[in-house]
Amino acid sequence: MSTTAKLSSPLIAPELLNDRAARVADQLIQNASISRILVETLPGGGTWLDCGINTPGGIAAGLALARMCMSDLAEISIVPSHVPGLDRPTVQVTTDHPALACMASQYAGWALSEGKFFAMGSGPMRAAAGKEELIQSLGYSEKPSRVAGVLECRKNPPELIVQKIATACGIAPEALILAAAPTASIAGSLQVVARSVETAIHKLVELEFDLSRLVSAQGWAPLPPVAKDDMAGIGRTNDSVLYGATVIIQVTGDDESLMEIGPKIPSNASRDFGEPFATIFKRYNYDFYKVDPGLFAPARIVLENISTGKSHEFGQLRPDLLKLSFGLNH
Repeated sequence: MSTTAKLSSPLIAPELLNDRAARVADQLIQNASISRILVETLPGGGTWLDCGINTPGGIAAGLALARMCMSDLAEISIVPSHVPGLDRPTVQVTTDHPALACMASQYAGWALSEGKFFAMGSGPMRAAAGKEELIQSLGYSEKPSRVAGVLECRKNPPELIVQKIATACGIAPEALILAAAPTASIAGSLQVVARSVETAIHKLVELEFDLSRLVSAQGWAPLPPVAKDDMAGIGRTNDSVLYGATVIIQVTGDDESLMEIGPKIPSNASRDFGEPFATIFKRYNYDFYKVDPGLFAPARIVLENISTGKSHEFGQLRPDLLKLSFGLNH
């Protein structure tokens, strides 16, 4: 599958993505005690926002993390369940800038490692660095005065990681803002589950769909109970999207291409569909690269063609697997 985006017209941001994400970080800092986060100085300079590693964090911190990931180009909220038979709070995401918010910002495409430290980087710092093939294919880049990113990890980054990010983004370390939470935390779980739309847009990239046809998008995915550890958290948060997410995307153009590509988008198009992610992951010896990449998609997708007024629905929700994954069967 392709790792580059197809665009018939360039992406144009309303303003610098990093500026928008930095403002969200500023608000989070101002409400640090209320959001139960820790504000610290990164080794070598910059600002570190601990949203669940050495502090409880919470829902407010998780919502802020998700907004930072999407450069504040999406509304993110907690709403009632949309999955039949599953009474769980649901993370709702709505955006009028799906390609920018998801592919130029939210997608966790920057692997950061140094010694025993490893984290996947999300947020608009990716657009500032411009190192990924996906970012380069979008044709979007920016040179902000401050850079903001989000890490999914359980320890503070070492100075070499801070320097690596700052250098790649063309800033001094003092101008860097990093926020983080582990998967097995309230904030960490929420920011991962807020990726329902992102998984759909990334699947469209892999299927070489013209992202210029995207207009708006909405997504819903159930928020799982916080897992006992990060590995279990990876299973639950993935299942939330693979078996419980519904994404609606408004697009333009013809219906024939939508009917052709539609069945290939949802998670049930994958050979690995049908078991809890923890089971699948274990079978592949915990190697993400051995899991069928086609699995990482929402359970259900609706393509609404605003050019013709027709809607096309694909995929299926699996509340039975969600209950099993979330430990709700007893």
